[in-house]
Amino acid sequence: MKQLFITAFLLFTIPFFGQIPNTLTPSDKVYGLSKFWQEVNYNFVYLDKVDRTMWDNRYKELITIVQNTKNDYEYYRELQKFCALLKDGHTNVYFPKSIEPMTVMFGDYKLFIKNIEGKAIIIRTNYSKKDEIPVGSEIIEVNGKSTQKFIDENTAPYISSSTDYVLQDLSISNLLKGLEGETFIVKIKKPNKKIIELALTHKKTEEKEVFPAETEKKLLDFKWVNKETAYISLNSFSDEKIDSLFVTKLPELYKAKSLIVDLRSNGGGSTNVGSDILQYLTNDTILYGSRQKTRDHLPAYKAWGKYIDAKDTINIPWKKKAYLSYHDQFYFDLEYNPTTIQLNAKRIVVPTVILLSHNTASAAEDFLIFADNQKHMIKMGEKSYGSTGQPFLFDLPGGGYARVCTKKDTYPDGREFVGYGIKPDIEIAPTLNDYLNNRDSVLEEAVKYLKNQKK
Repeated sequence: MKQLFITAFLLFTIPFFGQIPNTLTPSDKVYGLSKFWQEVNYNFVYLDKVDRTMWDNRYKELITIVQNTKNDYEYYRELQKFCALLKDGHTNVYFPKSIEPMTVMFGDYKLFIKNIEGKAIIIRTNYSKKDEIPVGSEIIEVNGKSTQKFIDENTAPYISSSTDYVLQDLSISNLLKGLEGETFIVKIKKPNKKIIELALTHKKTEEKEVFPAETEKKLLDFKWVNKETAYISLNSFSDEKIDSLFVTKLPELYKAKSLIVDLRSNGGGSTNVGSDILQYLTNDTILYGSRQKTRDHLPAYKAWGKYIDAKDTINIPWKKKAYLSYHDQFYFDLEYNPTTIQLNAKRIVVPTVILLSHNTASAAEDFLIFADNQKHMIKMGEKSYGSTGQPFLFDLPGGGYARVCTKKDTYPDGREFVGYGIKPDIEIAPTLNDYLNNRDSVLEEAVKYLKNQKK
């Protein structure tokens, strides 16, 4: 039986892989690999956290491996796997548009998968399949392996993430990612415990309607959850328009006795966009954002540092600088400029709950840093994404590109959150039951908390 499965799977995959373009020469492939390795060594702000022996040895191994990759897709997969060793959410390798993989479309099927309680749960399908594959069904096996084993061997090693929990989220949402024509044999356990097996081949799905219907996320959403508590979701800081949208809601917000600010869908953007909103939510005259540093390159000091031991650096600043330069650990502290608030407008300083999730990332995390120690605010939900910084972007052969994080951000007092996430004051993880019953347990708990504050 096992042999039959392998044979069937190969029948699916051989024609598919034969069609992928191989436009890059072996020299191109080595150049792209070396370009990425070089830019990481020169610019990556967290290089001190990387096992350099492992990193360099893997680079040497890949020089031969990438030259022998069969096509551009396989080559970029190797680069992504190499990048994933750095474990940073702001350091990534991206496919050329010509070979961008598919994630959810399989011809007659369209499946959206989400990590819920550590399981690969189907949260949405195309409408015609809603009865065949009910929402809440779990993918329990892929290509003859348990879902977790398949993730560990085939998905997670190619994903760059600063935190283990986001790595698991991304691994599950990208569980069946592949190019058109690639087939996955999956076992699905329905909510009634019945198990079915499907052969899913990536192909454009013509059916547009999905179930449950997708609600389009607005840049900003506002509502009253009761007579006293206003709810406002800030879903991105990448569009400056959100600041003016927020201002239009001020007449309503001024009536609020309590406030819920939802950042659960905010993947970041510009830090200044978020701080411009936050200034309305505090009586402070200064907002203290993250402290930032980047690597400093002093070639002569690096040359001298080769001949200096750690013991030689005591009370000799230039030797310490040279030693650190040689070991790629010399940093430049960027000028720290707290944000001075110059706002001639009424403030909204009421009991406030900020909702966060694993998707609260980058500039949205910077918002949380600014909001830290605001006595009228608490954070509720899940840990944040745990990654921010300033990426350096550069092109790679064949139309792909990469980015390398060049800036380290911490709390003003030096506490680290990149790689750990910002922890909520009250931690609540949505459950599968919540999802199936269309229940927002985090929002419900926030409303309950604010009611109790008034007692």
